Amino acid sequence: MTVGIVLLAMIALFVGLRLYAVLGQRTGHEQRPLTRPEATPGVEAAPAKADAPATAAEPTGLAFDQGAAAGVRAIIAADPGFDVARFLEGAQGAYRMVLEAFWKGDREELAYLSAPQVRDAFEAAIAAREAAGQTLDNRLVAIERASIDAARLDGKDAEIEVRFDAFVVAVTRNAEGEVVAGSLSDAIPTNDIWTFRRDLKSQDPNWLLVETDEAGA
Repeated sequence: MTVGIVLLAMIALFVGLRLYAVLGQRTGHEQRPLTRPEATPGVEAAPAKADAPATAAEPTGLAFDQGAAAGVRAIIAADPGFDVARFLEGAQGAYRMVLEAFWKGDREELAYLSAPQVRDAFEAAIAAREAAGQTLDNRLVAIERASIDAARLDGKDAEIEVRFDAFVVAVTRNAEGEVVAGSLSDAIPTNDIWTFRRDLKSQDPNWLLVETDEAGA
């Protein structure tokens, strides 16, 4: 998916009330966001403690899609400290943080959390929204599912695709604060796949958001 296609899909969200969002097995409501580290850029996917055992590489419940098992095994082999449950916990925190930053138009936070090409698409959509005099009053109600859809290791670079099935309240307001689309009482389902990347040889434990896409229902 090109950045241009991502941008068009995001702008379509504002008009059509379909959220387009630009990391164990874990489901539930009102996930807590990650605490932003002061010294390290990026989104840290809750790395395992030094004495924590590595997670088994075989699929378990909703944590893995069967097709992702080989890639997860390769990542664990290259980085024995990688823990699937901790990664997915961090992914859910990242999902919430990025969405909230985008909805608020917080460019600084988005730059911190995402790779340049994703950040540029977010910023273009924010600029278009501001030019139209619109604001978003959106809320992430629940993350029903977060699971690894695909995983791969290319040399030292690891990439993991995470599927998020969630419910969002999406409301658009005009310059006067009036609701022009959406409702605070109705949550809509969203299905997204976000791709995170990390250099496993780096001392930096953070995974960056490098691509966003819509997933099938």
